[in-house]
Amino acid sequence: MNDNVIYTRSDAGLNRFFAKVYSLVGMGIGLSALVSAMMLYMFPDNMIAIMTNQPWIYYGATFLELALVFVASSSARKNTPAALPIFLVYSALNGFTLSFILASYAQATVLQAFVSSALVFFVMAIIGAVTKRDLSGMSKALMAGLIGILIASLVNLFIGSGGMSFIISIISVLIFSGLIAYDNQLIKRVYDSQGGRMVNGWAISMALSLYLDFINLFLSLLRIFARND
Repeated sequence: MNDNVIYTRSDAGLNRFFAKVYSLVGMGIGLSALVSAMMLYMFPDNMIAIMTNQPWIYYGATFLELALVFVASSSARKNTPAALPIFLVYSALNGFTLSFILASYAQATVLQAFVSSALVFFVMAIIGAVTKRDLSGMSKALMAGLIGILIASLVNLFIGSGGMSFIISIISVLIFSGLIAYDNQLIKRVYDSQGGRMVNGWAISMALSLYLDFINLFLSLLRIFARND
């Protein structure tokens, strides 16, 4: 990774920075989709063997990817050469764990959720990029709501309420849609605050946030669309 990439403070420079961020988002989502597809269609027997005989592999991968999120975020903020490889490893590992979730749903439902997520992401990204309204205040409410749904999700693991799960999914869609808009505005604010001198670490950090927004939006919509499956 070239740690000394600098973008000129101008509309053209901002556009190049957006392009860099979204190229990384695309790489992350594409890698996750590729790994998930390989697991689902090339190694289904291995997936069954893992869940029936060696579930620790799946749970170990889940805990590892949680750790990698923090490591990738820290590396990106420090602009270290390891930031990009860690982000890509995390994306691939997330594709592995996602494959076990996607195996529980009909292919048509997964496709519907993915297309819907892409459309929502596109719309909210444009809103965040062009709006003149400061979304910082909204971000605080969204983060508070995110903490709330995490707590509610943990509680529902023990309750097992389908109705509560549905409500959590709807609220999650609203929260992550808002975060997509905020994170896109944040790209512009960070660019301006740095005077256009943007090293790759910033691009990776922004891409990681948007990647997480998209994946969580996709999973929330998947649960909503699959309610009647």
